[in-house]
Amino acid sequence: MNLPHGLPTYYDDLALSFEEAWGLIAAGVADRKSPSHMPVVGTVDALGVPQLRIMILRDVSRDARTLRFHTDSRSIKTEQIGQNPATSVLIYDPAAKVQIRMSGKTHLTATGALADTAWSTSTPFARRCYMAEAAPGTPCAKPSSGLPDWIEGKQPEEEQLVDYRSNFAALVVEIETIEWLYLANAGHRRARWQWDAAHNLWTGDWLIP
Repeated sequence: MNLPHGLPTYYDDLALSFEEAWGLIAAGVADRKSPSHMPVVGTVDALGVPQLRIMILRDVSRDARTLRFHTDSRSIKTEQIGQNPATSVLIYDPAAKVQIRMSGKTHLTATGALADTAWSTSTPFARRCYMAEAAPGTPCAKPSSGLPDWIEGKQPEEEQLVDYRSNFAALVVEIETIEWLYLANAGHRRARWQWDAAHNLWTGDWLIP
């Protein structure tokens, strides 16, 4: 079937839409200008209230169905995830006119090879935030970065960062569902793919937008 002018090849193709979705997701790792570089990550607190925040996407593995983010091991969200690992991730790309919603479960890794590699391959400036003297979200009497005065506005040396490694954790979301929405004047397109663990594959269906 010939598509109206201007519509992408994946418009009426479920398999191609799935490929496009993963391409947009993965683009956020290397391209800081990609909307998927800073997705919205949602967890659930002890009262069942959704808690949302912007996080930097550090790594994507399509084979493992995982997204990796970094966080302070002392943060409130690590406690929330320990109680309820259910996690959602939202990406909206205005240029592509695509919204991608993902859901799954999060694993926190503060020790071991994965966390060590994630720590060591991050820039010193990125790791500087883990030098905060108190946990994120701690009330303070005046505006503060939480960093010690001696490191404010400076890039830490590797030896200065060693004592703060314990404040770092990798947050790995194992994706179980991907929902896709493409916006078009000709008619929106919406689809959902669910991971079928029994058959080790993704199954997808079109949905009414």
